[in-house]
Amino acid sequence: MSQAQPRHDPAESVWDYPRPPRVVPDARRVVVRHGGVVLADSRRCVRVLETSHPPVFYVPWQDVRTDLLTPSATLTHCEWKGVASYWTLTGPGRTVEDVAWSYEEPEAAYAALSGRLAFYPGRVDSCTVDGERVRPQPGGFYGGWITEEIVGPFKGPHGSDGW
Repeated sequence: MSQAQPRHDPAESVWDYPRPPRVVPDARRVVVRHGGVVLADSRRCVRVLETSHPPVFYVPWQDVRTDLLTPSATLTHCEWKGVASYWTLTGPGRTVEDVAWSYEEPEAAYAALSGRLAFYPGRVDSCTVDGERVRPQPGGFYGGWITEEIVGPFKGPHGSDGW
């Protein structure tokens, strides 16, 4: 494992997050932007907290520019949450494949994710939480949002698959 990142008070260690993951409400302002357009703006998100992963913010569909998203053919399966559907950003002069995902019919324990969408912070121009710019989780598969309030090391980089 790589070294832990410097702590910022109050800090949450992703190694204290549970497995299976926990869903918690979060009223901070979450904004997702790409190509000069606000794709999402909400104070009604939930965060998914899972061991070794930065949190993922799920935004209610009502707070998302759904007119710019089209369903992708990509599907994945989470052992706890169920089947994830992916969404492609389509807009004037830009297409971003699999920019976001959702659980349309999540497993019962994760019903709070229904009607919500999670964006990959590394596939859009910016994601912010109460004005703080998010750093994307390393690697291409996971979509965690790294903020100053959390510390790793984080799963995702090469060599961390077995964590």
